[in-house]
Amino acid sequence: MTKSLKPAATITDHIERLRGRGMDVDESLARQWLSNVSYYRLSAYWFPARSVDATGAVVDEFRAGTTFADAVALYEADRKLRMLVHDGMERIEIAMRTRLGELLCEEGPVSYKDPARFRPRFDHAGWLTTAQKRVARSERTSESIKHYQATYGGTYPFWVLAEVLDFSDISRLFSGLSAAEQRAVAESLDITIRPETLSREQRSKATRQSPLAPWMHQMTVIRNITAHHGRLWNRSFVPAPTTGLRTQACFHALPAGQSERIFGALTLMAHILRTTSPGTSWPAKVANHLESQFLPNNLVQPQAMGLPGNGQGTVQL
Repeated sequence: MTKSLKPAATITDHIERLRGRGMDVDESLARQWLSNVSYYRLSAYWFPARSVDATGAVVDEFRAGTTFADAVALYEADRKLRMLVHDGMERIEIAMRTRLGELLCEEGPVSYKDPARFRPRFDHAGWLTTAQKRVARSERTSESIKHYQATYGGTYPFWVLAEVLDFSDISRLFSGLSAAEQRAVAESLDITIRPETLSREQRSKATRQSPLAPWMHQMTVIRNITAHHGRLWNRSFVPAPTTGLRTQACFHALPAGQSERIFGALTLMAHILRTTSPGTSWPAKVANHLESQFLPNNLVQPQAMGLPGNGQGTVQL
């Protein structure tokens, strides 16, 4: 039987509800935040602070010491993390466009139109349809698209097309490349699998597809969440395998098996950015932000971010 929706509550109602459940609420702070950031949006940040009863069931009461101020600080930390991730993703997206363009254009400016150069199971026709939609979306705003429409009859070399593609389109195209081409791109980013340390089955998987392909998919999801102002802290993402990456010493902090939390993506992003932007300060900025803004917060459990160990000490990216 479908339940009826609850009536909308006022800010006063929200404050009374939080206090009734045991949260320490500074009223002026709460009124400021609840007037500009919805109760529903903020609730994700205090959600893990709810108590557990004797049976292990979560109840609508908060653990002792839970404060509204900690929830606000965690929200701000997450917002600033999104800004850092957005900055890093921009550079990674452009680097991937460039590397795929160099690879594809070796066989001609429009070799991306040839389904024969991709994996048999790759939905090449579907990818082209999406690419055409990206072009149509950009017809009024892109001078390059206008120029190639007028001068070349709407035939776009990859270096022009790439500028209107989304990161998800680049990720899908990378997944459609042969294993050898995927490996070449990955190795240009200093991601080199050492198969001698893997089992036969693991070597077979790494041979069929570069581990970078599922990580690209995960980064696409994270990029889209960031673009839409979504939460990164305490969130599970599309799992990405770690076995192949962990054959490189710089990836040993990744969990065995697979990674679903933000720390895994941050680790890979930091590695790629060190390769594509030598001397970058991005890894240090992110590590310092995790240490100074997340870990001291009473609402934060290190495992919610995928941090190795107990999350104490220095964060290494």
